Amino acid sequence: MVFSSLFFLYAFLPVCLICYGLSPSGYKSHTRIVIKNVVLTVFSVLFYAWGEPVYVFMMLGSVLVNYLLGLGVSKTQKTNHPKLGKLLFILGLFFNIGLLVVFKYSGFIAENLNRIPGVSLPVPDLALPIGISFYTFQILSYQIDLYWEKIKVQRNPLYLLLYISMFPQLIAGPIVRYSTIEAEIHSRRVTLTDLSDGFTRLIIGLAKKVVLANHLSTIVDQFFKDGSGQISVAGTWYAVIVYAMQVYFDFSGYSDMAIGMGRMLGFHFDENFRHPFMCKDIAEFWQRWHISLGTFFRDYLLYVPIFGKRRKYGGLFLVWFCTGLWHGANWNFIIWGLYFGLFILFEQMLGKKRMKKIPLVIRHIYSKIVIVIGFGIFYFEDLGKLGTFFRSLVKLNDNPWFDEVTGLSMQNNLFLLIAAVICCFPVYDSIMKLREKHAGAGYAVGVFQTVTNAVLLALSSILLVDATNNPFLYFRF
Repeated sequence: MVFSSLFFLYAFLPVCLICYGLSPSGYKSHTRIVIKNVVLTVFSVLFYAWGEPVYVFMMLGSVLVNYLLGLGVSKTQKTNHPKLGKLLFILGLFFNIGLLVVFKYSGFIAENLNRIPGVSLPVPDLALPIGISFYTFQILSYQIDLYWEKIKVQRNPLYLLLYISMFPQLIAGPIVRYSTIEAEIHSRRVTLTDLSDGFTRLIIGLAKKVVLANHLSTIVDQFFKDGSGQISVAGTWYAVIVYAMQVYFDFSGYSDMAIGMGRMLGFHFDENFRHPFMCKDIAEFWQRWHISLGTFFRDYLLYVPIFGKRRKYGGLFLVWFCTGLWHGANWNFIIWGLYFGLFILFEQMLGKKRMKKIPLVIRHIYSKIVIVIGFGIFYFEDLGKLGTFFRSLVKLNDNPWFDEVTGLSMQNNLFLLIAAVICCFPVYDSIMKLREKHAGAGYAVGVFQTVTNAVLLALSSILLVDATNNPFLYFRF
């Protein structure tokens, strides 16, 4: 089941919200929360089982194992048995990372080992459980923070299951830390403002996906689906820029919908995107792009001792290697991660003071060129086609500088491209700030918000009528 489907929007979500809202309140707030948590957990498991009827049992088993390990780690902390606690913690790491390796990377590992002379291993062909990269990292963050005593153990298995399986963020993030919603799992309330702002965020995310990302993808397919050897230099740059915007609107659209639905249910997830194309350098780009993943690796991996010591450059390499590998079991993703890691290293060695002395225009041009080329690396999983792409960027394929197909595409999609560029800027944020600053503008902004929501929902619904398959890009990660 995907968010950008008519069944989800007009059947699953409304029924869930109605059942959640009408859940018996009981005589105490604790009773009310328990019932609401049960309702939300049931709908979350149903949501996952709808698309993954077999792997839902693996997720449930993973939650149970981590629940028991968490209790064990907590007990060793209270009884002062640090060695046993460390052992249980390491077992948890091996269990969770092991599941991810088996299902996501075993085929990739076997294929590469088979390139060694004399090695002939069977290559597993396992289906990748949807969302395993995201919910595994959430479980890991729970176990690590528990071991570091940053959070308290969750003694109610239902509540831990709710944290892992909550359907708004289950499939494609954001990666929500347990500490972020720990208090809200036990006590929360939903106001009219939560419902209004959450619904608006949901509709914005839906429009990003259906109106912008899906239509930008048709342009990308036209130029890149069969490789990039015959495309002009201008066409190659044009297509990869469009692809960068497609990925942004697709993934940030999902994050918006997740944050919006979480808000409607009383949860406040952290932001996952902050208009990344407004960055002035690569370090800032990664402070704005997929924030939950970046902060995960920063907090849990960057300062991990390597051979007994914290090594600055070794930690940096490890972070960007893992960032690339997390996105997929293919060499292009590893190259993509290390590519950005090299520019982060370059900027660190140059220093913030020297970076600020560079004219702002130059910094913007530099960062955008690096970013869009990075998205080209991200797109081409075939290394041969990736090489062709690089040559097409600089006219090494005997391709022309410009071609008629590129010109016609730009002309026919002019309004779509203008809308996409405008939406890369904080338009919604500016409107909300206007409402906060000027009390008199509140009513007008409210009317504008309502009308815009209705228009975007209607337009998205119309575009979804004939859509047969409408997955988000990050479902495959």
